[in-house]
Amino acid sequence: MSATLRISEIFYSLQGEARTVGRPTVFIRLTGCPLRCQYCDTAYAFSGGIIYSLDQILQELKQYRTKYITVTGGEPLAQENCIELLGQLCDLGYEVSLETSGAMDVSRVDERVIKVLDLKTPGSGEVKRNLEANIAYLNRLDQVKFVICDREDYEWACAKVNQFKLTDAVDDVLFSPSNEELEARELAEWVLADQLDVRLQVQLHKYLWDNKPGH
Repeated sequence: MSATLRISEIFYSLQGEARTVGRPTVFIRLTGCPLRCQYCDTAYAFSGGIIYSLDQILQELKQYRTKYITVTGGEPLAQENCIELLGQLCDLGYEVSLETSGAMDVSRVDERVIKVLDLKTPGSGEVKRNLEANIAYLNRLDQVKFVICDREDYEWACAKVNQFKLTDAVDDVLFSPSNEELEARELAEWVLADQLDVRLQVQLHKYLWDNKPGH
């Protein structure tokens, strides 16, 4: 019998963040998350969802021509069978990214998967949940993301970038302003003033579709 996962939604849209921003991508949003970040914009994925077999998920993907797949949540690694899904997607030739918090063990994630690791800042309310041991499992193609709520978060993120030499560990360190808490222009000015080797990112999907589910 095929393994199963509880899924909130599977949808086709443009990637709104990270290295492949703007690319047509299929998103597989898994249900459930052990964290409660104060700025979370996908609280609808905390519960509910529909049980899919892995075979059903792979069959649904066949209707889309894109080679890009993003597995997200919630927190996708909160479901054990996510690991198997990621491996099967890679076996089928998809370019797979995993959006995960810094709170779940990534050591078993297939090395072909691009991990987008979201280290939680103090402003998230969940900074104590970061599992810093995950940093040892990052490779060059992975990405580390910081959602910045205020100047304190910015300085905390800068300290972590330096502490773990993140710009040497991965190709992209992402600084993203928390929606409705910090203006992107202000964060951009901080990054330029300090001449940081990071990528400022804004969430494209919020500009295009106002963060509606399914986009």
